[in-house]
Amino acid sequence: MRSFTLLFLVLLTLNSCKKNDEEGASTCTPLNLNLFSLQQDIELGAQVAAEIENDPATYPILSESTYPEAYGHIRRITTKILNSGNVKHQGDFAWQVKIIRDDNTLNAFCTPGGYIYVYTGLIKYLDAEDDLAGVMGHEIAHADQRHTTETMTREYGINTLLQIVLGNDPSTLVTLAKNLTDLKYSRCHESEADDYSVRYLANTTYRCNGAASFFEKIQAAGGSSVPEFLSTHPDPGNRVQNINAVADSKSCNKTIPASDEDYAAFKASLP
Repeated sequence: MRSFTLLFLVLLTLNSCKKNDEEGASTCTPLNLNLFSLQQDIELGAQVAAEIENDPATYPILSESTYPEAYGHIRRITTKILNSGNVKHQGDFAWQVKIIRDDNTLNAFCTPGGYIYVYTGLIKYLDAEDDLAGVMGHEIAHADQRHTTETMTREYGINTLLQIVLGNDPSTLVTLAKNLTDLKYSRCHESEADDYSVRYLANTTYRCNGAASFFEKIQAAGGSSVPEFLSTHPDPGNRVQNINAVADSKSCNKTIPASDEDYAAFKASLP
């Protein structure tokens, strides 16, 4: 009976559209299919975090005891975003943040359940704390809006996820956990995460369109320098335009700071 009910809900959801009635929300319509409960998001995220901790060759996490100042900065930024009042699962997820020591990678990602990872390459590449806050807001949105489950559905199929939800295939869950960091979000999810980044930052002291600066810098450097993880994402120019449009609709702060001593100190605290 439980299997029939789940399958019915799947079919019902597949024939529905995502409601986009919030001001400035993305107009795209993601699949909006989520077979996992909120608790399963939390458990999956913890499992992914454990896999990352156990693979220092791929994910050389910066030691917090050795670099406490750097972690003080990254946690201060994270806390400001989470306390914006717009993060839906602010009180549900772990929202732990780690710094990955890799100066050659311009990236950040967030697992289900709120485990956030930021590469030193991205931190050093950006010019202001607002910019990093914008990118982090984008990644937090992927977890907060539970985009990963929809992406897993697209990548692995409904039957696979049903077997996991029903507890019939625990080994596949381990495999999925290991592969989560390689999942590629849809263009629709990326646009929605950009929108939510603005929404999160709008209630902070940060420039609400901070995420646009990353794409502007990528554009200024030329197409050949676009990171691989952006290859299937919306065009950077379109993303800048869309982020600024959402910021305009919310009438939030877009003023670029004249100087950013806090961010300079953050960079200086890194190896």
